[in-house]
Amino acid sequence: MKGLVLSGGKGTRLRPITYTSAKQLVPVANKPVLFRAIEAIRDAGIDEIGIVIGDTGPEVRAAVGDGKRWGVRIEYIPQDAPLGLAHAVKISRDFLGDERFVMFLGDNCIQGGISQLIEEFGHSQHNAQIVLKQVANPQQYGVAELDEHGRILRLTEKPRQPRSDLALVGIYLFDPSIWQAVEAIKPSWRGELEITDAIQWLVEHGKQVYPYVHEGWWIDTGKKDDMLEANRLILEEMPASNEGYVDRDSHLIGKVIVEKGAEIINSTIRGPAIIGENTRIVNAYVGPFTSVYHHCTIEGSEIEHSIVLEHSAIRDLPHRLEDSLIGRYVEVNRSPFKPRAYRLVLGDHSTVGVL
Repeated sequence: MKGLVLSGGKGTRLRPITYTSAKQLVPVANKPVLFRAIEAIRDAGIDEIGIVIGDTGPEVRAAVGDGKRWGVRIEYIPQDAPLGLAHAVKISRDFLGDERFVMFLGDNCIQGGISQLIEEFGHSQHNAQIVLKQVANPQQYGVAELDEHGRILRLTEKPRQPRSDLALVGIYLFDPSIWQAVEAIKPSWRGELEITDAIQWLVEHGKQVYPYVHEGWWIDTGKKDDMLEANRLILEEMPASNEGYVDRDSHLIGKVIVEKGAEIINSTIRGPAIIGENTRIVNAYVGPFTSVYHHCTIEGSEIEHSIVLEHSAIRDLPHRLEDSLIGRYVEVNRSPFKPRAYRLVLGDHSTVGVL
């Protein structure tokens, strides 16, 4: 089998972070979401992975490289425009050939990986298998209805009155019959070739399309709150470790990860939390469910339930920072100038909460 990871898209729901970075490269628990997708596919025994890239292709190529660090071979497949998931499959045919493959949306995080799913599909005669998850708000997703034999009967995109609570989570397995489907369907009202239409074509033409209902958690990291939730869930599963320097006046409480070159000075870190490489925490409090990436500084401040990206600094804040996603090369500090005032430089689609 081969793997296909979709890493295009503009990430509009994560702006302004994604004005300057691919959404799939935003780190969760100090690891880019795209890296987690690659590792999940590799851990399932697949070592040939194609990555479909769009406008952020150069950044993705620079971050991922040829795949050697994961022991896989990466091939890049440019998509000139975001014309749909089925279009991404269609343009990947030269790479995929007639092999079975798994398609994984590069901004998804899923508990437990996909090894069992891959093994089950590999030993079956299924033409397609679709990962589903029971959700409380199915009207916000593509929804699958099953027949009495447990096969996919119908897919509906964001139905007003869902007939099922089983949502498509963005992980799909196909055999070569998918090529007929993607050639047969027409663009939707959005002007895109929809993967749901391709799967529905398989169903209507007698192909064996089965569900795989995932029991663990699953997060689509397309929005800030979803990123924070994925960060929380992953941090809870990570074991504590310390490869940095923690002075005698500091306290690590619970599951705390201190990466190489990090320094904790006269501070308290309450886990689960992770402090990245060459980051300095001085006279500060870092609370639960917080990830601070590499080469950051947090000094004289408190922060919790947040993600701080690389090369950012938070200094001398009079109140705790929480529920926040801080971008790269950001400086947040208390201004020394009078008269006292808020002095901000904010990009489009920014959100600021002021006490």
